[in-house]
Amino acid sequence: MPQERSAGAIIFKLKNGAVYYLLLHYHGGHWEFARGHAEEGESEQEVARREIEEETGLKDLQFVPGFKGYTKFVFKRTWNLPPEEKKKAPWTMKIVTLYLAETKTEEVKISDEHKGFGWFLFEDAIKKLPKDAKKVFTEAHDFLATKNSLK
Repeated sequence: MPQERSAGAIIFKLKNGAVYYLLLHYHGGHWEFARGHAEEGESEQEVARREIEEETGLKDLQFVPGFKGYTKFVFKRTWNLPPEEKKKAPWTMKIVTLYLAETKTEEVKISDEHKGFGWFLFEDAIKKLPKDAKKVFTEAHDFLATKNSLK
């Protein structure tokens, strides 16, 4: 099975003493973190920073030292394929490296890759995420809470 690697971040902001997480609403209907493919020669953090800026307009990310998580899932790359070719598309394993990053910016400018976004408290965000993302999201939230005594 072919593999792809991506990188992104679980982005948060602090507001009135609470932690809000940014989720992007993908055209496929699911909510997830900002992430994307590497270009030749980029480190994972460079990929994450570039993709997040492209997808959200956020430029002021501060990566939280010590956190790095992963998600993985399988998918078929079917966009732009004629209907008769979609069933023949091979399954691909995607492995996504996720960092934890803070922003002070409130305004998000999503790319055409998404149909919406939202800032959510942990309890609301976890309900929106797909199964494969819930574990790493909980790990990031717990890491942040322990590091900053936010629990």
